[in-house]
Amino acid sequence: MTSTPRRLQAELASLTTEAFRPDLAEIDRLPTLDIARLMNGEDAGVAAAVAERLPEIAAAIDAVAERMARGGRLVYAGAGTAGRLGVLDASECPPTFNTDPAQVVGLIAGGPEAMVTSVEGAEDSGELAGRDLDALKLTPDDTVVGISASGRTPYAIGAVEHARALGALTIGLACNEHSALAAAAEHGIEVVVGPELLTGSTRLKAGTAQKLVLNMVSTITMIRLGKTYGNLMVDVRASNDKLRARSRRIVSLATGASDEEIDAALTETGGEVKNAVLTLLAGVDGPTAARLLEESGGHLRAALAIAGG
Repeated sequence: MTSTPRRLQAELASLTTEAFRPDLAEIDRLPTLDIARLMNGEDAGVAAAVAERLPEIAAAIDAVAERMARGGRLVYAGAGTAGRLGVLDASECPPTFNTDPAQVVGLIAGGPEAMVTSVEGAEDSGELAGRDLDALKLTPDDTVVGISASGRTPYAIGAVEHARALGALTIGLACNEHSALAAAAEHGIEVVVGPELLTGSTRLKAGTAQKLVLNMVSTITMIRLGKTYGNLMVDVRASNDKLRARSRRIVSLATGASDEEIDAALTETGGEVKNAVLTLLAGVDGPTAARLLEESGGHLRAALAIAGG
């Protein structure tokens, strides 16, 4: 009977992301600039690979936004690089879109410790993924995105299978065709970027592809949820000097108001950019702006229409 290591070796050998490139076998002998040019050339094809999957990506995003509009959460689940990318995307949503930290969640096999060190065996456990998701008390309005370059990581597959059994929306993001992860999910997205510069180093092209897709998932979902006004981040949370300066600039770009008017509006609305924009464009006070935004589900354009109607 074939041993587990040999069976795994055979599985890996069949994956595009693990393929060996004989043409790069002498890469360590090349000048640094030549290696950099090779890497840059490899990376140049990643966006095109993502472009081939845009219809699937868009369909998944619309499904996510529909559920999040009802109060659902977006949960990323992965191991290693894939898990870290999910945690990164989730952690950037609160400061960028003023989301509750519990609204977009990143789960990595092995827990927070795995962000900076390898947690042996964690990625091989689908049951661990189920336990991690149970701690979140999933509902049918939630979405779980399993992320795995190979498309065969048990933790990511286990997360998707467990979530789907509970009625949650599921997305499987992989970088190999005919992956078990995409097959397990309601929405399968397979961005095939080809063999890596370093054999099997999927933090390279595969990681870049995953980052691009996750950028789309979170950003476009937040646009659909009314977290932006045009291409302005009107829900940005001003938690430091840079973001406070950005807040003032956003209000300026959205309204064309003077510095004095912007300062007054931000003071009136407790620093809430979206509310400040509404007070200036609609000529209402802070409490009225808050009420209009609540009535419009947080969509600034809809609140402006109500105020002007």
